[in-house]
Amino acid sequence: MKKKLLLAFSGGLDTSYCAVHLVKDRGFEVVAATINTGGFDMAAVRQLKAKAFSLGVSDYKFIDQTMNFYEQGIKYLIFGNILKNNTYPLSVSAERVFQAMALAHLAVEMKVDAIAHGSTGAGNDQIRFDLIFQTICPSIEIITPIRDLALSREEEITYLQSHGVKGLWEKPLYSINKGLWGTSIGGKETLTSHGVLPEEAFPNQLQNNDYEVVKIKFQNGEPVGLNGSIMTPIEVIKRLNERGGKYAIGRDVHVGDTIIGIKGRVGFEAAGPLMLIKGHHLLEKHTLSKQQLFIKDQIAAFYGSLMHEGQYLDPVMRDIEAFFSSSQKNVTGTVEIGLAPYRYELLSIQSDFDLMQSDVAMYGEINKGWSAAEVKGFTKIFSNQTKLYYGLKDA
Repeated sequence: MKKKLLLAFSGGLDTSYCAVHLVKDRGFEVVAATINTGGFDMAAVRQLKAKAFSLGVSDYKFIDQTMNFYEQGIKYLIFGNILKNNTYPLSVSAERVFQAMALAHLAVEMKVDAIAHGSTGAGNDQIRFDLIFQTICPSIEIITPIRDLALSREEEITYLQSHGVKGLWEKPLYSINKGLWGTSIGGKETLTSHGVLPEEAFPNQLQNNDYEVVKIKFQNGEPVGLNGSIMTPIEVIKRLNERGGKYAIGRDVHVGDTIIGIKGRVGFEAAGPLMLIKGHHLLEKHTLSKQQLFIKDQIAAFYGSLMHEGQYLDPVMRDIEAFFSSSQKNVTGTVEIGLAPYRYELLSIQSDFDLMQSDVAMYGEINKGWSAAEVKGFTKIFSNQTKLYYGLKDA
């Protein structure tokens, strides 16, 4: 009997090579699987299925993980206001984690002998996939033909052509990876430190020149409505991506340290994620205490780094998520954001939990909760440590 193998299948050059190689040269019974985290429509699914079977696989599976991706991932990225290096909303890195987990669970369910992915040896995805596979299904062999054989793009194309596989394999000017939580863009400009992605590299082009205000409703930290209409968080994200895209909002280039220890650049377009994270953060500034905001910033950076590096299954992540959830008790209200070509601006919030509504004092104006003498005494005590440090004898 042939050994059964589960292949992570995107339909691109690398996974197409893997499918043919693993069937023809390695003799596996290959089941191809695509995990959707918000980037595929049904037309794309039909094309992927047809392509997979044309490459010789015995079966094809499409698993929609969009809801799970939101409930167990995106939700906490919003709660934590997480932007890697204060820039990147973990669009692809978080997505890969949930794709890898779905594949690993499917591999266990199917009792396959091996699991394969098309990562090269130069990026982060190889670590994310391998790490999660080794955690969830450690007894299943991991096979990575592109990495193991150190194949060039030209070698892959020649191999496929020699096996009668037809396709348009010319490398596109820009590699695009679209998902619910943002779209990544890679090209020759991102391979250097000085390259600038041109306008045409971004999937969404400017269509709207008018100024517009959107109102995002949050309930306990989660986005639950837009412009007065109640909807699911996923629908809010999709609507903001679509609306922001027409203004060419959410474009940037992330520079960061890869898991394997080198610097890397990637362009991205994430209108919805950026507006949600910044809008949520503004609402938190009004509804959380000073110490809540401070400690959240420290923990969120750690959570984002672990997610980025594929360490999602570490139990400390569940501990942090519990803290995040607890902190969202009063993060309820509406945030107004102004949209204009290539930019957005945070305008205002309305919340029953707004700590600026206190009638005790108005910043810089009046106070009713303390006297001038009490402030003088407080300041004297508050300055003791500093006075002692500088050695004042009359401290």
